[in-house]
Amino acid sequence: MQRQKDIIIIGGGAAGFFAAINIAENHSELSVGILERGKEGLQKVKISGGGRCNVTHAEFIPSELVHNYPRGEKELLGPFHTFMTGDTIAWFEERGVELKIEDDGRMFPVTNSSQTIIDCFLNEAKKHNVDVLYNHSVKAISRSENNFSIVTSQGDIECQKLVVATGSNPKIWNLLKSLGHTIVQPVPSLFTFDIKDKRIKDIPGVVAKDAEVKVVGTNLISEGPLLITHVGMSAPAILKLSAFGAIKLNELDYNFKIEVNFIRQEYDGCLENLKKHKLILAKKLVINSAQFNLPKRLWKQLVLASDINETERWADINKQQLEALTLQLTKAVFHVTGKSTFKEEFVTAGGVDLKEVNFKTYESKRIPNLYFAGEVINVDAVTGGFNFQNAWTGAYIVSQSIAKL
Repeated sequence: MQRQKDIIIIGGGAAGFFAAINIAENHSELSVGILERGKEGLQKVKISGGGRCNVTHAEFIPSELVHNYPRGEKELLGPFHTFMTGDTIAWFEERGVELKIEDDGRMFPVTNSSQTIIDCFLNEAKKHNVDVLYNHSVKAISRSENNFSIVTSQGDIECQKLVVATGSNPKIWNLLKSLGHTIVQPVPSLFTFDIKDKRIKDIPGVVAKDAEVKVVGTNLISEGPLLITHVGMSAPAILKLSAFGAIKLNELDYNFKIEVNFIRQEYDGCLENLKKHKLILAKKLVINSAQFNLPKRLWKQLVLASDINETERWADINKQQLEALTLQLTKAVFHVTGKSTFKEEFVTAGGVDLKEVNFKTYESKRIPNLYFAGEVINVDAVTGGFNFQNAWTGAYIVSQSIAKL
């Protein structure tokens, strides 16, 4: 016997639960079900932010917030005026979850545990009679005049309105394509750079707090903390570049060169500063005199890469060595030979073409009563809580639109 629901949400993740709870809370007369393909949902929430769940980001101006979305910047401006960061904070606080702001603007539950967010969702879903159906992998979706029919691994379900909140799921994208939607080919969006270079080989864990990174031969540029890892480079300066350059870097097959300015100074200004240090620190060893607030281990490697040996004092180094050190500090070139993605927190550029979504309602322009929330559409963000904010905003607007049966 085919089961019936007023509303079915495919995807038991952040956007799916948020949409379901908001619908059921305001319209108790509607039957709402979530289809989750696994034995438990909210797994991305569980591992996000290192297990702390980076719920959102403390940016409260819509026109500023949208700049963190390489895909979706223009489209999200209106939705953010409807449901914004402050609304997210209030939503969770009203349900007993207090958030805190960290120095970099990221926001986490004060418990520092993603389980707090998961428990909130599960409790609210139970409270408002949301039927969470685990181990329901979706096999097919068809549309009749008034209903959707969904074939799952646990039988068929019919509903009047359908929300797809599955994130980056190629299988679901293919089903949406078969219904008539255009799918923008997905490519990785957040990833670290694989680099083999003797300058960074032995200093994993070192952070340049304020670096600028450019992709040579393109207009791609970003800034922020840069982390040396066992395989290359990471942290916001790299992750932002990977997000905004997702399509271009894919075209380059993740084989390209970057130019790193470790100190955010122009070449000429840096050279003048080094000349002053040469006079002031004349008797000191260059290798032991880290400047520009650089970590000592990074400074040492850049000095050695400038043909300055471990025994040379500032007074001993010549013009060519000073210029070489200036280049290492402000225009160091590294060869990127690949990428490393966060498999558990995989984010892609790609998904349902934004031209086919009505951003006042998040309803499909092609298929009536079909709605989208989260990364299933071609929206993605830099790291820092922005992808979750997109999920909350889209899911909230869906919940307001979809309840008008």
